[in-house]
Amino acid sequence: MQKKMKQLSYILTFSLFLGSCAAPNSAEERQAESPVQFTAERTPFSGEFNQYWYAGKAELNSYELEQARYGEIHRGHAVLIFVTEDFSASKQVKLDYPGGAGEDKVPIMKLNFTKKFNTGIYPYSLMSSVFTPVDLKQNPHTLKTSMSGQEWCGHVFQQLNLRKDHYQSRGYSYFESEGDLEEKLPKVLLEDELWTRIRLQPSDLPQGEVKLVPGSFYTRLRHKPSDPQSAELSLTEADGIATYTIKYPDSGRSLSIQFQASFPHQILGWEETLRSGYGASARPLTTKARLKKSLRAPYWSQNNVADLPLREALGLPQ
Repeated sequence: MQKKMKQLSYILTFSLFLGSCAAPNSAEERQAESPVQFTAERTPFSGEFNQYWYAGKAELNSYELEQARYGEIHRGHAVLIFVTEDFSASKQVKLDYPGGAGEDKVPIMKLNFTKKFNTGIYPYSLMSSVFTPVDLKQNPHTLKTSMSGQEWCGHVFQQLNLRKDHYQSRGYSYFESEGDLEEKLPKVLLEDELWTRIRLQPSDLPQGEVKLVPGSFYTRLRHKPSDPQSAELSLTEADGIATYTIKYPDSGRSLSIQFQASFPHQILGWEETLRSGYGASARPLTTKARLKKSLRAPYWSQNNVADLPLREALGLPQ
């Protein structure tokens, strides 16, 4: 029984549009058709890494959020979910049957990053997903990112897919100037992937002046293009806490991410400073997030009413 439950817990699926982790068919049917076994066959890290990230559990982290928007600070919460999966290099989606995928299978670290906060009467709900290969020496670029945002005026969506020599960007928005856009971006580092790279190998984080595609939350909320910008990156450490700082000289925006210097390099919080508001009233404001609760669990199978108390364990509203 324990072996069967362990196998079932490895079955992870996601849907960006439906917001559900349920598989197209039942877990029992999928298990009977093709048992899924995660392995560390392409993982170039220590046994400590494999024991933590290939134990059939995701890491769920909730944060107190103070979000800068419209020239004010709005309280809310954020969640970072990190989990390893087997990904299709060709289709750039999670593999349903990785055992038969052959060379198309790429083990990845996935981040699902959500923010929820209210601006006056109406709420914001933001989510980004990042799919970064675990073996960055073999596959040095993140394969895919996506971002969606919903609020009472409408919603937006953007997706980047790695192609041979560029990223293909598709964007959809209720704003006229941003609706149904498709463009090519240079194959450079993405701000959105820095979060997964911290969890994989922070000692290899790039430092100095680099070209960086700004984060999708920033570009979409500020209606900015996703063109690469010059950024200054630095990594410091004090008292067991590392801080990775990204500064954009041209825009004056900065982002600093605090995380455990030791494994598993859990993200403890972040601060993002930028000008917020309109016209003469615009002023620099700082978004802040601080780790509140953390949980390791196979959340995709914890979808019953009886599992609601787990949200309380994460300090999230039911």
